[in-house]
Amino acid sequence: MSSTQSRIEQLRKQLNDANYRYYVLDQPTISDEKYDALFKELLELEKAHPEYLDLASPTQKVGGPPLDKFSKYRHREPMLSLQNIYSSEELTDFYDRWAAVIGNDFSIVGEPKFDGLAIELVYENGLLTVASTRGDGETGENVTENVKTIRSVPLKLRGDYPSLLEVRGEIIILKEDFEKLNRDRVKNEEPLFANPRNAAAGSIRQLDPKITAKRHLDLFCHSIGKIEGARFKTQWELGELFKDWGLRTHSLKKKLHSQSEIQKFFTEVEEQRESLPYEIDGIVLKVNEMKHQRELGFVARSPRWAVAYKFKAQEGVTLLKDVHFQVGRTGVVTPVAVLEPVWIGGVEVKSATLHNEDQIKALGIKIHDTVVVKRAGDVIPNIQSVITEKRTGKEKTIHFPKHCPSCKDAVVTSDDEVAHRCINVACPARLAETLKHFASKRAMNIEGLGDKWIDILLEKKLIHHFSSLYDLTPELLQTLERQGERSAQKLCDAIQKTKSNTLDRFIFALGIRFVGERTAELLALHFGTLNKFLNASEAELLHVEEVGEKVASAILQFISDKKNRNEIERLIEKGVRPKSIQAHGGTTLQGKTFVITGTLPSLSRDEAANLIRSHGGKVTGSVSKNTDYLVVGEDAGSKLTKARELGVKELSEEGLKALVR
Repeated sequence: MSSTQSRIEQLRKQLNDANYRYYVLDQPTISDEKYDALFKELLELEKAHPEYLDLASPTQKVGGPPLDKFSKYRHREPMLSLQNIYSSEELTDFYDRWAAVIGNDFSIVGEPKFDGLAIELVYENGLLTVASTRGDGETGENVTENVKTIRSVPLKLRGDYPSLLEVRGEIIILKEDFEKLNRDRVKNEEPLFANPRNAAAGSIRQLDPKITAKRHLDLFCHSIGKIEGARFKTQWELGELFKDWGLRTHSLKKKLHSQSEIQKFFTEVEEQRESLPYEIDGIVLKVNEMKHQRELGFVARSPRWAVAYKFKAQEGVTLLKDVHFQVGRTGVVTPVAVLEPVWIGGVEVKSATLHNEDQIKALGIKIHDTVVVKRAGDVIPNIQSVITEKRTGKEKTIHFPKHCPSCKDAVVTSDDEVAHRCINVACPARLAETLKHFASKRAMNIEGLGDKWIDILLEKKLIHHFSSLYDLTPELLQTLERQGERSAQKLCDAIQKTKSNTLDRFIFALGIRFVGERTAELLALHFGTLNKFLNASEAELLHVEEVGEKVASAILQFISDKKNRNEIERLIEKGVRPKSIQAHGGTTLQGKTFVITGTLPSLSRDEAANLIRSHGGKVTGSVSKNTDYLVVGEDAGSKLTKARELGVKELSEEGLKALVR
């Protein structure tokens, strides 16, 4: 065995052991930083030496190529659901039915009931071969590539594992990761997930496994389908075997011997519910002895030997009194339900999000409807459904406003999104956040004008839009509490200094949808002057690197809006004169178009692209007759073939560097 192969095997063993200790034993031995460093080293070694590829390697969790669709998978044993009970009286009935069949000499295993997505993992000779959803219980979706990305799922079992194991479990997302996911979706102007279960289910059904890999999903195993090559007498013993095989189980479980012990366990878990890092909605009770499970058997859709004892629902029924419309920082108009106050899970709920017009239509909801509202943990309350039987005929259809509820400017929509949007940058509802963006370090970079300053200036009505910043004087600022002459002068000087900012900073500061720093820089390089940018046509915009139809449409919508144009004109009147910019490294590659393919020896693709752009060149993603050079690395694919067909010049990394020099 070569030293490289030996190091690869050593790294795989270290990482698999770290996963086992972290997820199964709950005894982490290395830091996240150390884990990531080992993982990166292994990834690079495997990439350089594909002959040592192992499908059970920890690196297979980064996500493979996107799928066209999910195939169907038929379970060897049906994946049944559990019967639910909701009270101690129902528990007594169930417990008595057990005793009537198997006598009084039995025990129960109690464990949390996760609010996640049911999954089955199939291991053959220790290797994960299939992961599938429950589906209709008989046939589910094959989501193997996505499930492989979950760190707590071993790709190969440990120890003395069975020859065949169908293990069932629940895929979840932690509350903390769920909240971060929704915060990111707000930034990207995507619909929010209603709850962690929806987020887990939506993540595991992504056609691109790389998206699933970013969602930080987790899995807890709790039962089996078919199994061959293992012996155990109790459910508890099976759980211990799961751990030996490297499968994660929950530590918050208990062996119970009476109905009173069950009720006590139920109360203890319910009291911990809010403090747990994930969502649960009850406990699951299973007869412990496998011989008793066989005696009790199954009914059509559920086992007789197990039941879900559900907590009091975090739902409430109330009246939808009205719908108000709020305008966010990016101009999205969001409907908010005004509710008759209702107590849910110990919290008084007076409002709930309705997200967008599509959700209103899907719910079929009207003002004065009786609705079911759900609250889970700290998640924003959501309207789950409408109780149509309670309608009186006095309900009113919900209409989205045609004009912004704040500035009365027209509300616009587009074919590629469900959101209604106010695009007026001077809209009062948007103003605070847009001003903060305008003054921020990466935009106009007004030193000393922080968020607190902007809030104070708006509160005192000293500013009303971007351009009014340039009307501020030291004398005006000194009228504010605790504001001295020197600091007032310093702030005014900082504001005036930005009048000669570069065009890319100015474009970015305007807060045009989809236009980030890099796009603003490319626009500034392409058009050269503010006037040319403001009078650009769609065809001219589409000719700019990295500007597609969606970005071009957003820019045109912004610069053609009368209020936005007036505000830019006011900025110009007050002396704001954005300067044109040059490529950072000169214009050696000016007018040349490049495509990069394969793996370069020392530069990443991003680094190579930045090198080209910094010297005036343009980088595109596909080869065409307009391509001047193809930069070629190892494992070049179809782009190289097409470039040779078109007679495009080829460059190595060294050739590119020489061209720059």
